[in-house]
Amino acid sequence: MPIITPVSKLLGIRVPVIQGGMQWVGVPKLAAAVSEAGGLGILTALTQPSPDALRQAIRETKKLTSKPFGVNITLLPSINPPDYQGYARAAVEEGVKIFETAGNNPGPLIKYFKSQGCIVVHKCTTIRHAKSAERLGVDILSIDGFECAGHPGEDDVGGLVLLARAATELKIPYVASGGIGDGRGFAASLALGAGGVNMGTRFMCTVESPIHQKIKDKIVASTERDTVHIFRTLHNTARVFKNKVAMEVVTIEKRPGGAKFEDIKDLVSGARGRKVYENGDPDYGIWSAGVVVGLINDVPTCEELIQRLEREVEETVSGLTKLVPGASCPVSKAKL
Repeated sequence: MPIITPVSKLLGIRVPVIQGGMQWVGVPKLAAAVSEAGGLGILTALTQPSPDALRQAIRETKKLTSKPFGVNITLLPSINPPDYQGYARAAVEEGVKIFETAGNNPGPLIKYFKSQGCIVVHKCTTIRHAKSAERLGVDILSIDGFECAGHPGEDDVGGLVLLARAATELKIPYVASGGIGDGRGFAASLALGAGGVNMGTRFMCTVESPIHQKIKDKIVASTERDTVHIFRTLHNTARVFKNKVAMEVVTIEKRPGGAKFEDIKDLVSGARGRKVYENGDPDYGIWSAGVVVGLINDVPTCEELIQRLEREVEETVSGLTKLVPGASCPVSKAKL
């Protein structure tokens, strides 16, 4: 049964589950599988080498699903920034209507997408930034807690508090991101006022995910203690899998006087991280993973995973209603 929220209605999806826009992972096969299963699949624009390559990825995704999917464009600090406007224009011209944005100074991109009648989901790690994005006209906010993979911000605030604050301070719908891998976390997010969830690491560990099977097996074997933060001293904190390379970076950052990016750039290069997913060696480079690895115990198809989430949410909500005499709110019928 569908889980009906403002987010699911706005995005036109059956289950308000968004697949995180992950570098090297958000490709047509995975995005289409998530969308076909009832969630919202996301292509990662910067995984593609050029705007024209993104066009081809969008066309390939459309061949695999007729259901809604989106494109992620993350604005990264860079000496030679990618052609963000070119990626955005290519996606809009190919008929994409849903975009996930993240990073600094998203205003120009958001303005462009809204001028084209698109829906924008913007990722934030603080309520302050969420309110700023709200003023810029985004439609949905993704509230990223300290538990998330990738960049959790510098304030170290967990999702439990961020989501509760969002419920009282935001006027537009929002989804929970970071630390969600099962129906309990999904139901908890709904209870905290979210209209859905964003899951990245959990979708890395699915049949349709393009990463090497050995990396999927590594995730299954890991616990919530198997991630670490790097770039702390550079004020660009990132949560990654705790491997030999990541710990070498941490050691360099702990040196007296800290570290400069030049000291670690070869260790953290994107090319090495991409190779991890291709060759299956978890120690070859830096790769993102959230603490949710501690909740991942199998490698289902996207359809199996989303159906399981639906079932677990309904079971969890039904179980909670039993704690309140006279309460009755089956999630399959509720408009949350």
